[in-house]
Amino acid sequence: QVQLVESGGGLVQPGGSLRLSCAASGFTFGDYAIRWYRQAPGKERELVASIRRISYSANYAADYADSVRGRFTISRDNAKNTLYLQMNSLKPEDTAVYYCNVPSRDAWGQGTQVTVSS
Repeated sequence: QVQLVESGGGLVQPGGSLRLSCAASGFTFGDYAIRWYRQAPGKERELVASIRRISYSANYAADYADSVRGRFTISRDNAKNTLYLQMNSLKPEDTAVYYCNVPSRDAWGQGTQVTVSS
């Protein structure tokens, strides 16, 4: 079955950086679009970034929420079945639990907490 395990969260000061990882198993990783979501306390889950294969190509395209564009970078290592989210210039409003998701398989990880605070 599909398994997604996030890691890399933690406490960081404003302006700092973190890199989240999502280790995947149970499916052909390179064939699927994968997303990062986040959910802050009392708020709805928010799509942060996604990466998908470009049709008829070996390349991938990334999309970002306006709130993180220019600060976050989504990437993947298909050889390692791992998705990444590099987060730079972090702000207190980035505080949330971050989840990876395979939308076509309706699969979610357990989440990793990111706290941005001085």
